Amino acid sequence: MTDSCRFLSRLVISFGLAMAATLPSSAALAAPDEMALLRSYLGDWQGKGTLTGADIYPMRCQLSLLEGNTGRVNYSGRCHVEGVNLSLNGTLAYIEKLRRFEAAMTTNAAFSGVAIGQKRGDTLVFNLNERDRAEGKDLTITARIVLDRGGIDVEFYAVYDQTGENLRAQVPFSR
Repeated sequence: MTDSCRFLSRLVISFGLAMAATLPSSAALAAPDEMALLRSYLGDWQGKGTLTGADIYPMRCQLSLLEGNTGRVNYSGRCHVEGVNLSLNGTLAYIEKLRRFEAAMTTNAAFSGVAIGQKRGDTLVFNLNERDRAEGKDLTITARIVLDRGGIDVEFYAVYDQTGENLRAQVPFSR
């Protein structure tokens, strides 16, 4: 495996961080308007985009959002790029006690973080800014997920702090 493919593999796994979070298990969940907004995204979504690092790679992704328990929306997804697969599962919810949207996720990579969502009209924007450590190196990750009536857009950027190696992914999803 070339250095470029190893770097790509490490960072594609990190791509799932875009929706990472930890939800309080006993949180009081959502007001009806907030849940209606989340439910408007139920269904199957397909995405094609690019992953750019030392080279440019095409990405194919699929995402399913289903009604969950206790006011949550569950999601399950998979992305494929250059022979590397990323799977992710999680929930979206509005936490009434905290008065905010949050996304929780597990991936086939070990990581946890918090993605907070903000409502802007009929649009819901989740932002993630994290620092992590991969293979003994510091890594800065930023991601943005925009849920709007026309689709779901995911933008992701990761950079190794010491070397400047970076990876950018952009995947628009549609039904």
